[in-house]
Amino acid sequence: MKICITAEGDSLDSVVDQRFGRCQCFIFVDTDTLEFEAVQNQNASGMGGVGVRAGQLVAEKQAKVVITGKVGPNASQTLQAAGIDVVLDVSGRVKDAIERYKDGEFKSTKGPNAEEKSGLDK
Repeated sequence: MKICITAEGDSLDSVVDQRFGRCQCFIFVDTDTLEFEAVQNQNASGMGGVGVRAGQLVAEKQAKVVITGKVGPNASQTLQAAGIDVVLDVSGRVKDAIERYKDGEFKSTKGPNAEEKSGLDK
């Protein structure tokens, strides 16, 4: 299964970025093979709509789950409409988050856990 993890860098040793729409990088991982693709977030410094565009990118890459720290209401709605499960309040290294996900430690969440435009406050 393909999952997406927000990251502060482009490797599995990177730290999970707490911001979804304004994360530095999206890491798309095949949980079976651990092959991954790191995609720089081109919209991170945008003025608005970054959460929606991030959600659209995740859907285009056909990820089934997003693992992140926080997600705002517009991004949450976009991900939910695309049928993508969201795991929130995750911290630590990306590779550790993958293992915890594979071990069944995470539960998906419905709805946002951040206010609109809160990612500007990093």
